[in-house]
Amino acid sequence: MDRSVYVAMTGATQIMRAQDAVSHNLANASTVGFKSQLSAFQSVPVLGDGTPARINAVAHGIGQSSAQGSPVNTGRSLDISVRGAGFIAVQAPDGSEGYTRAGDLQLTADGGLTDSRGNPVLGSSGPISIPPATDISVGSDGTISTVPQGQGPNSVSQIDRIKLVNPDVAQMTQGGDGLMHMSDGSTAGADENVTIASGELEGSNVNPSAELVKMIALSRQYDMQVKSIKTSEDNADSSIKLLQSN
Repeated sequence: MDRSVYVAMTGATQIMRAQDAVSHNLANASTVGFKSQLSAFQSVPVLGDGTPARINAVAHGIGQSSAQGSPVNTGRSLDISVRGAGFIAVQAPDGSEGYTRAGDLQLTADGGLTDSRGNPVLGSSGPISIPPATDISVGSDGTISTVPQGQGPNSVSQIDRIKLVNPDVAQMTQGGDGLMHMSDGSTAGADENVTIASGELEGSNVNPSAELVKMIALSRQYDMQVKSIKTSEDNADSSIKLLQSN
């Protein structure tokens, strides 16, 4: 009985972990540039005393989906989306270089260009700063052009170029800051082949219907594990009654 309870309890615990991943995806179904997190049950040997043939099914994260989200037209000049593969380079809170596909860029009071989380967007030589301007535009190659404040519409000047990268996603990991980082701690070089579109954002690539189906399936599996624990408890009670009657 103890073994059956342990197996059912372990199964219920891992199903709850898988449900957390699905819940995280559903919560970010409308988050700009979000990539759905992938998880799967993997067989892991049980360590400790006992036969080495014991195997436990553990819910593990196996990365994120690289599918591109649907474009959302906004008409805002500082809203950009990466076309195809690639990332926007930003400065992470710890000072390292991180990468994101969330292109809803913002301007700070002192002219700093940041992503929606406040991380400075990187250019050719560090964080980008934009002087006061009456118009700002972003080219397909990431070049930022402005019309300086107090000058005519023909007085266009190039400020900087957003650093766009395209490293191998297999060599990247997602950090606790929500940004992608190179697994070995290095920085990716700028890739001139990466292009962006201005006036639109990349939506989340989460498929809510598919995630809801996963949630329902996991809930039923969890119920089955709980019923197994209850059955083991009933069997134990019946065994005690038989012993008492004898």
